[in-house]
Amino acid sequence: MPRAEVGTPKYLANKMKAKGLQRLRWYCQVCSKQCRDENGFKCHAQSESHLRQMLVVGESAGKHIADFSSQFQHDFVQLLSRRFGTKRVKANSVYQEFIQDRTHLHMNATRWVTLTEFVKHLGRTGVARVDETEKGWFIAWIDNSPKALAKQEASMKKERMNVSDEQRERTLIEEQIERAAAEAEASGSKPEQSPPAEELGLKRDETTEKVVLSLTPKVPAMASTSSGPSSGIKLNAFKPAANPLKANPLKRPNVFKQAAAPSSSAPPSTETEKINGKKREAPMTAAERLIFEEQERKRRRMERDATA
Repeated sequence: MPRAEVGTPKYLANKMKAKGLQRLRWYCQVCSKQCRDENGFKCHAQSESHLRQMLVVGESAGKHIADFSSQFQHDFVQLLSRRFGTKRVKANSVYQEFIQDRTHLHMNATRWVTLTEFVKHLGRTGVARVDETEKGWFIAWIDNSPKALAKQEASMKKERMNVSDEQRERTLIEEQIERAAAEAEASGSKPEQSPPAEELGLKRDETTEKVVLSLTPKVPAMASTSSGPSSGIKLNAFKPAANPLKANPLKRPNVFKQAAAPSSSAPPSTETEKINGKKREAPMTAAERLIFEEQERKRRRMERDATA
């Protein structure tokens, strides 16, 4: 079937269908022809022009494959160096950008079957640094151009000069120290030792007294002197006398306790809290005092009856 003439509707339709990337399996690298479907590729493979071209390639197949491989590697590395430079990028991202060109050389015409084998080849030949991660293969181009090598050599030379200057200064300082020590030994005086480096930071002074915080009011001096040194009273500065939060404002005061309070403070000998390990007796209430007096009267009555 003859091809459609240029400018005809059939020609424009074919061009629109062939626009963009097509299936790689239906591409003939020898003839540089892209077929749209399996039937078209089959018809192309049986055509006279394809068979004649395959006879030419069959005479030196290894040479043609080597040429295709070198051209593919050159184009791929050129895109990697110009587009990404020496940055570490994903190999698949570079390949996806490489195949966007419709006239690019396909990988099925080279000696590499997969992209992984091609990336490993770049790592073995020293063209790029290759490493494998969980996300895939990553590559970074190694710049071996004379300009880059000269720049790298200049930077290394500068670093060596800096290191040599520091080493020279260190050597001079050591020589001065040795010379000063030798002169001190010759004069008979001991070399002065440098004072020890002071330790930075907070240090605790053990000689200072401990600081005690007291939340209770101070005890009057008269009360402390009246008890005397022999009294066994111990005041706890951290324990308050009464908790003001536990006071109940609704609770009525005990009248009997208030009446017995003045009478309980009679002699000073009974006011001591502890004497020889014995505790002070609690003051009697009015009811207890009445019961106690009634018992005393009964006892005296019984004693008079017994004597009579």
